[in-house]
Amino acid sequence: MEIVVALVFSAAVLFGADRLLLWLESRGHVNWRRKGRRRLSDEPTAGLDSMLSDHTRR
Repeated sequence: MEIVVALVFSAAVLFGADRLLLWLESRGHVNWRRKGRRRLSDEPTAGLDSMLSDHTRR
């Protein structure tokens, strides 16, 4: 009986976490399920990354 309670509790926690992340996604804080992952190749490079890779400006 204890294992059934543990499984139900685990399912409830996972369901609550999923709903919380979907709510945060609707407010623009995270990308969870509906919007999918961002493609990193489409993202701009960081300033530090471009400074370290470009040695001709010095």
